[in-house]
Amino acid sequence: MTLIAIATLATFGATSCSDSNEPQPPYTDTPLIILETDIGSSTDDLFALELLYRYEQLHQCKLLGVVVDRMGEQCAAAADVMNTYFGRPDVPIGLVRNGIPSPKVWIDYSALPTYADANGNLLFHRSVADYSTLPDGWQLYRRLLAAQPDRSVSICSIGFVTSLSQLLASGPDEYSSLSGVELVRKKVKCLYIMGGVFGKSVEPDFNLAQGISFAQEFFKLWPADVDMVFSPMEVGQDVEYKPAQVIADINWTDAHPIKQVYTRCDCNTGQMMWDPMAVINAVEGDDAFSLSQRGTVEFTDKAETIFTPDAAGNCRYQLPGSNAWRAAMLEKIRTATIAFKK
Repeated sequence: MTLIAIATLATFGATSCSDSNEPQPPYTDTPLIILETDIGSSTDDLFALELLYRYEQLHQCKLLGVVVDRMGEQCAAAADVMNTYFGRPDVPIGLVRNGIPSPKVWIDYSALPTYADANGNLLFHRSVADYSTLPDGWQLYRRLLAAQPDRSVSICSIGFVTSLSQLLASGPDEYSSLSGVELVRKKVKCLYIMGGVFGKSVEPDFNLAQGISFAQEFFKLWPADVDMVFSPMEVGQDVEYKPAQVIADINWTDAHPIKQVYTRCDCNTGQMMWDPMAVINAVEGDDAFSLSQRGTVEFTDKAETIFTPDAAGNCRYQLPGSNAWRAAMLEKIRTATIAFKK
């Protein structure tokens, strides 16, 4: 069995915003977030985005960009609908074009950008005129990362790791003379990734197994001195935002992208709030969660994630919380939904 290991954590060496190696103080300002999402299938991606817009309103983070790692311009258009509706039409979007050909679709709301009212009028505005002009996801990563302070960016990966693996394999370009690996090492503070199977269970992880070659490249290249926090499925499994509650919470309008998805699609399919857990951790910090000890993660050719405790490791994973904790997590998500009442 082939094992691809993430090596242990090295001492963080902050550098300047240029390609020089001048030491800089650790970044402690507002969290800077890039979201990588497989929007268009699971509805928890929509709530993860909504949370980020709400955190921005509260000046608790800055959303730098959205990387769509489910292929198809209609998926990028769904992200565009969300950005535009929630008042962030300026948030850049990247789209994976050489990704996973036919990944599993749980709830198909890719038609969201074309939803219309009874008179045939489109319900939602968009801000991108031509989706063919969008950069590939890995290119957007390079542009955004190169412009940020060192060790400042938190990446939330709540879909596949297609664009991340392509970023890591990329070479110097007009944005940076650094390779993808070195650019990530220089600019990324932490990766929060929805995925992984830990504890006594040894089984394939769904997101990673969908595109195993991309996942293998990702684990092989991810810098050993950049932290990763995994959010396994069981953490958000019992944080259930039921469809009837979603619709009731958006009681001021029918022209709301999330309400329309829940009205037109069968969302009563066991879609739990898995993805928001990575976003909440990235913005609110580790105190909002119980985390494992540090360690390393090995990725197998069966898409298993094998955790080995190591005090010097760069990997941790979230642990399931109590009933009270799950209720508090759901309330965070509901509060964000209700806050956008128009």
